[in-house]
Amino acid sequence: MAIRSRLALTVATSGALALGLVLTACSSGASSTGSSSASSAASSALGDCPKESTSTAAPGGGGASNGAAFSVSKTVKPTDTSTSTVIDPTGPQIQCGQADLSSRKDIVYSSPTTGGKKTDLKLDLQVPNGSGAKPLVVYITGGGFVADDKAANLAQRTYVAEQGYAVASIEYRTISNGATYKNGVADVKSAIRYLRAHAGQYGIDGTKVAVWGQSAGAYLAAMAGTTNGDKQFDIGDNLDRSSDVQAVVYEFGAGDLSKVADDFDAATQKTYNAPGSFINAYVFGPGSKKTVTGDAAANAAANPATYANSRTAPFILLQGDNDHVMSPSQSLILADALKAKDVDATRYVVKGADHGDMSFLGDPEAGIPWSTQKVMGTITNFLGERIGG
Repeated sequence: MAIRSRLALTVATSGALALGLVLTACSSGASSTGSSSASSAASSALGDCPKESTSTAAPGGGGASNGAAFSVSKTVKPTDTSTSTVIDPTGPQIQCGQADLSSRKDIVYSSPTTGGKKTDLKLDLQVPNGSGAKPLVVYITGGGFVADDKAANLAQRTYVAEQGYAVASIEYRTISNGATYKNGVADVKSAIRYLRAHAGQYGIDGTKVAVWGQSAGAYLAAMAGTTNGDKQFDIGDNLDRSSDVQAVVYEFGAGDLSKVADDFDAATQKTYNAPGSFINAYVFGPGSKKTVTGDAAANAAANPATYANSRTAPFILLQGDNDHVMSPSQSLILADALKAKDVDATRYVVKGADHGDMSFLGDPEAGIPWSTQKVMGTITNFLGERIGG
């Protein structure tokens, strides 16, 4: 069922459920003990991946000093599909338990300081068993720029890993840490450099790296992919390693932050564009009264398209045409801007799909289109073409 009623929420600084995530889990049997251990394909029958046990509470909970408002729009303007490929997300769901994986949890990849406070940033890693180094996919969860739950979206991550990829799900700094997008992009690049520096230890092929993000994570993935060769976001350890990537998978994310609510009703536009919204807080910092609609230079500096050039990685952009949280036109604006700079970019529109998992707002079926074999096959086919698997 689609979300039809508008709901204004405050996204709190702790305990927030990540927005735009598919929280079904593949029961692959992969261990998550912090040390490498083999999974058993026999531990999971083929078929639908069971639901992950997780809270369905709405994000937030009032009173957070650096919270950030967002809304679910009543209406969504039809999106232009004339230059996109439309996917009908019917058919079977992805299946798990078809390959053995080794899993490590809570690997500290960076310990940056924000506002005088150090934060240990961690990642979870799944690597297929067997000989040979595996191409790397760095997964960046959503969360409205407030939450960064690396445990989310286990089903899709496991499915991709079983196709022959090392998949790392990373934490990154958010508004909750007093961070801005500059910190988030730096964190993604730190994770890539760390994994390249430890490629031999983890069985990774550091010459083949893709970033894959959803919602807020898609925005950071886009920033990482368009800033190949741009050293301004390379901060921290392992600076002798490259943070460049060879492919970008972007799902229902942002790009031109001044237009994130353009497809929505007037009340939602007002909420998104207000000082202190999750968009403005992640650009200017928590507590700032500035807005991207009022500061063109800041908006341009936060726009992935600004950095696109001949070194930018190829993109696929996947977008639901019924997205009530992020305007569907965001992916089209970014795709068009990338193509204008001769970047290989293909936009896919998932028919009838909303903003990933919306179960915390009473729609437990919204995530289903995103874990179909048709949609996930589009992603894995792209990864196969760009980094091999």
